[in-house]
Amino acid sequence: MMIKLTTPAMLLSIALFSGCAGTSQQQNKDYFTSGSAQADQRAEQRMAQAQQLTGGSQGSGSGTALADDKRSLYDRLGGQAGVQAITEDWINRAMADPRVNWNRQDVTQGGLSIHFDRSVQWDPNPQAVNDMKTHIAQFIALASGGPSVYQGKEMKSAHAGLHISNAEFDAAVGDLKATLDKMQIANKEQKELLAIMETTRAQIVEEQ
Repeated sequence: MMIKLTTPAMLLSIALFSGCAGTSQQQNKDYFTSGSAQADQRAEQRMAQAQQLTGGSQGSGSGTALADDKRSLYDRLGGQAGVQAITEDWINRAMADPRVNWNRQDVTQGGLSIHFDRSVQWDPNPQAVNDMKTHIAQFIALASGGPSVYQGKEMKSAHAGLHISNAEFDAAVGDLKATLDKMQIANKEQKELLAIMETTRAQIVEEQ
C-alpha cells in the first residue's frame, strides 16, 4: 500500500525519516525537502503525471502566491488543524481503498518461524483507528517542521511481516494525492509532502 501505515503502529517513527528530528530545523531554513533525492524524484514524477492528466491545472491555485513563502511546510499546510484535516481525509480514503488493503486482510506472516501462516490482519476498532490517526498526524507534523512529538512505534519494526507491496504503497500515496487535491493544497506543498511520504517506502515495503 503505501504507506501502509496500515497497522496501528503505523508507520512513522522518529528514526524513520533518516534522522528527521535532527535535520528538520536545518531543512526548514531554505525550503523544505525530504532529504532524499530519490524520494523527491518520485514525488516530482507523481505531480507531473497528475498535471498531464488534468491539463496542468490541478492543485495550482495558490502556487504562485506561495512561491516565495519561506515558512515551514507544517505552517503552509495550515498547522495542526491543517495536518489533522489532511490525515483524517487521507486515512479514511486509504482504509476504504481495496488496492491498499490497509487492514491486511488475507495476509499471513509467512517465513520459517513458529508463527508461520498466522494472520496479520489488523482490527480497525475505533480506539486503534484513533491512535493510528494521531500517530500519523504527529509524524506529518514532525517531518514537515512542526512540533517534535511522536508517540508511535518505530516504523520498520511496526510494518515488519505485513508483506506490504510497492503497488499497495503507491495506492496509498495516490490516495494522499487525492486528499491534497480535494483540499486544494498548492502543487509546491503537495510535492514536498509526497516526497516526505516517499522517504518511508524503504521502511514499509517488503514485497516488490
